[in-house]
Amino acid sequence: MPTRFNINLPPLTRILFLANLAFSVLNAILRFRSWTASLPSVPASQLAQQPANYLSDPRWAVPFLALVPIRSIRYPWTFATAAVIENNVVSLAISASVIWFGGRYLERAWGGTEFAKFLLVACTIPNLLTFCVYAIWHASVRTPDFPTPIQGLLALEAGFLVSLKQLVPEHTVSLFRNTVRVRIKHFPAIFTLANIVSGPLLGTWTALWLSLFGFLTSWIYLRFYRITELTSTATGESAKMRGDASDTFSFVAFFPDGMHPFLAPLCDSIYALLVQLNVCTPFSEDAIDAGNENVAARSEGGLPSIMNHSSAGSGGRRAEAERRRALALKALDQRLNAAAANRAGSAPVASAALVTASDTVPDAAVGASAEPSQSPVAVKEAQA
Repeated sequence: MPTRFNINLPPLTRILFLANLAFSVLNAILRFRSWTASLPSVPASQLAQQPANYLSDPRWAVPFLALVPIRSIRYPWTFATAAVIENNVVSLAISASVIWFGGRYLERAWGGTEFAKFLLVACTIPNLLTFCVYAIWHASVRTPDFPTPIQGLLALEAGFLVSLKQLVPEHTVSLFRNTVRVRIKHFPAIFTLANIVSGPLLGTWTALWLSLFGFLTSWIYLRFYRITELTSTATGESAKMRGDASDTFSFVAFFPDGMHPFLAPLCDSIYALLVQLNVCTPFSEDAIDAGNENVAARSEGGLPSIMNHSSAGSGGRRAEAERRRALALKALDQRLNAAAANRAGSAPVASAALVTASDTVPDAAVGASAEPSQSPVAVKEAQA
């Protein structure tokens, strides 16, 4: 009996996955049509020199799908659609895999509403900043006839890595049959550094800017603006706080430990400047403690079971509820033991206080307190 194939993707992740495929195919079709339509106007002597790679040549870019500097300003929706367009099969396969695994994990971890907000921030803002860089460049030098289009999922890929660093920083990924083991918290810096180096060497300048702005935008949003749910290990109850104040998600934590003494003063100075400019609000000590406590609670569970192939949504929620219940019972047991120890320590002190008080009671008071113990008959005779 044939088994039924289950895609097992949350709604927004499924939409993003299909949009990546559909827009990339549509972009390739429109590029091919523009290229073939231009062939009759090319002289026969130059036909052999006509570039056949219509997928990467900037002259065949589609300005109402991809973000083409100068030309796409009339199509504001391209700041979002450009993020899901890939120009070749390799990059399309990579972006589809990132959406499949990273998207379904984050959507189930955060919920649909928070995941949608993150997608909007991580896709549009890096594209807008990259567009501004190219606009300034074209204004400074002579604008080419066919400027380089801005497109691809690199900004969102950097954002997914930053998000995983926040949620499961100590989870280890094994590569090449366990010959290489890398913890997830190192992936954002490695990914961004690789694109920064490849920009000057390979000429992939758009990848440089998209990955860099995607990394910074995602971290700033998750660090200072996203509503985070904090779980108290003492009571098991949840509370909401804006941003993530934990020490493990500070900017310097993205770099190797040996660089922290050199980078920490610089990062602290930049942070103080941003606070003075009212760009971000400083975290209180209670917020930092709550953030660190939440990180500790997440790390106890390891990689959440929502990545598993199952009716995993309910299973993951049950596992999370059981974990929180166990933490609450453990905290309650610790409090009861502490209260019992305090009562045991305070009992001799209370007894000594009672003895001292009884020794200092005046004799007249003792006599007065003894009067009510007389019989009712004696009381009546005394009144007569």
